[in-house]
Amino acid sequence: MAEEFENPMQLQLSNELKDSFMKAYAQTKTGELEDDLDENTMILCENLVKIYRTKDTEVLALQGLELKINRGEFVALIGSSGSGKSTFLNMLGGLDRPSAGKLYVDGKDLFKLTDRQMVDYKQSTVGFVWQNNARNLFPYLTALQNVELPMRFLDGGKDAEKRALDLLNLVGMAHKKDSKLNQMSGGEQQRIAIAIALANRPKLLLADEPTGSVDQKTADVILDVFRYLNKELGITIVIVTHDINLAKKVSRVVMIRDGKTSSERIMKAEKKQELKGFMDEVEDSVASAEDTHDEYAILDRAGRIQIPRDMLDEIGVKSNRVRMSVEDGKIVICAEESQEEAKKEKHSDKDETKHDKKKK
Repeated sequence: MAEEFENPMQLQLSNELKDSFMKAYAQTKTGELEDDLDENTMILCENLVKIYRTKDTEVLALQGLELKINRGEFVALIGSSGSGKSTFLNMLGGLDRPSAGKLYVDGKDLFKLTDRQMVDYKQSTVGFVWQNNARNLFPYLTALQNVELPMRFLDGGKDAEKRALDLLNLVGMAHKKDSKLNQMSGGEQQRIAIAIALANRPKLLLADEPTGSVDQKTADVILDVFRYLNKELGITIVIVTHDINLAKKVSRVVMIRDGKTSSERIMKAEKKQELKGFMDEVEDSVASAEDTHDEYAILDRAGRIQIPRDMLDEIGVKSNRVRMSVEDGKIVICAEESQEEAKKEKHSDKDETKHDKKKK
């Protein structure tokens, strides 16, 4: 049974807390930016490759992924298991290092960071929300103590209790400040986890399947918390999800297939207007991804494009070769067999025309 939640419009962001985030963001120093970077770029990756090696095998988790995310965007990454989306999230969080390519976050080249610099990066730039709440919270601490803990490591605990309480207010969980893990529902635990991830005033908030273990109503509330943070703090948010209903309510959705970005969905303007308020519902029974978003294929720097298997099946592609042509300003791709059949049909039409002329 779905639990009852306070309306997310009652989330409280104190001016003092907002100012502390704004000061942290203002301290960002990007130094001399690369040609492809500008001050508005939060994430830039080019031809990103990740190879996991064991004694006997190599697994190519990312195969030239390319993506750019601007500051203040709220982006969902979706893909099947093994597509590489969680691997990419771990690299953004500084939990893993790429094998090749380029990866910049907040103006920092993650390839060049030393181990010490990587620790500083994780402490000052990113916050992480895990799907498994056992990784987010200590079960023997209260909600307030869990949020306070990272603050005490980072700045000696100055005003930690007050700041922690402000963060609990921000996610609508101040009434649970004295509760421990076993006294909270899954949705409440996840909102506490979001508060913990904000303890270091991150510029980038990452979430791995944040709604994977809760019901749809709870998932909607968690999503609204993310949207509120994105709107009020301007924090960049990247979430990995399998939840198609959740993805339909995010402005930008990036599909990852076989370790590459294959396509993107951008929310239609009229749907953005519908989702301006919190707890607004996209009618799941009626609205499909096509109703809420425009879908675009991704063309990489080498001119390559991924075509979904179902589309290839629909036009009868059975081998690894297709025919391409430009017709009326459009690139037309068709199966090798269908092109041959079209030629035969064309020749057949010509023969029939000749035959008719002879009769006349």
